[in-house]
Amino acid sequence: MNEEILSVAKRETTGKASNNALRNSGMIPAVIYGLNEPPVAVAISPKVVARIIASETGMNSLVHLQREGTEIKRHVILKAIQRHPVTGRLSHVDFMRVDPTHRVRVKVPIRLKGIAAGVKEGGLLDFTHREIEVECLPNLIPSHVEVNVEGLQIGDSLRLDQITLDAHLTLHGDVHNVICSVLGKQAEEVLPEAAAAAAPVAAAPAAAPKGKK
Repeated sequence: MNEEILSVAKRETTGKASNNALRNSGMIPAVIYGLNEPPVAVAISPKVVARIIASETGMNSLVHLQREGTEIKRHVILKAIQRHPVTGRLSHVDFMRVDPTHRVRVKVPIRLKGIAAGVKEGGLLDFTHREIEVECLPNLIPSHVEVNVEGLQIGDSLRLDQITLDAHLTLHGDVHNVICSVLGKQAEEVLPEAAAAAAPVAAAPAAAPKGKK
């Protein structure tokens, strides 16, 4: 895993007006918190943050933050980002301090490998659980967890407790959550026919009784 060293400047003022002025200057506000230490408001280049997010390890990249004009360095990971609702540009970042010698809990994306046997037979793959929560040392956070689905037949599903993780990873959360399932086309095709068969048949109008004029 690549370890970035980022230069950040401490913000002396905060608030909406100050943050807007900072963004107009080409920087964005950020906060560093965690490890039972007071939060620190800093400014950082959005281009640097965007490059980290686009890297292989993405939000779970372990980076070094160094305060401008000091020797202060801290290990952090990206904890949250905010974007402008219209332009989509980065507008704020939260960094969480981490101790390289202590394990942390993070969410890691799941990537499916291969094509399920049931899909080759015409089934549909339903990918419902796209990330996994694991615990490990900060420098061992994986960019993703790969799950092989080639053996899944129509009607099969794969749960979190059925995947094999590396020895340094500890799984957290509900292990019975389904990652993906292979659905058959039959369910989609039979349903409209079954619904039509179950629908009540409208009775033919009764003939008017013959009577005298």
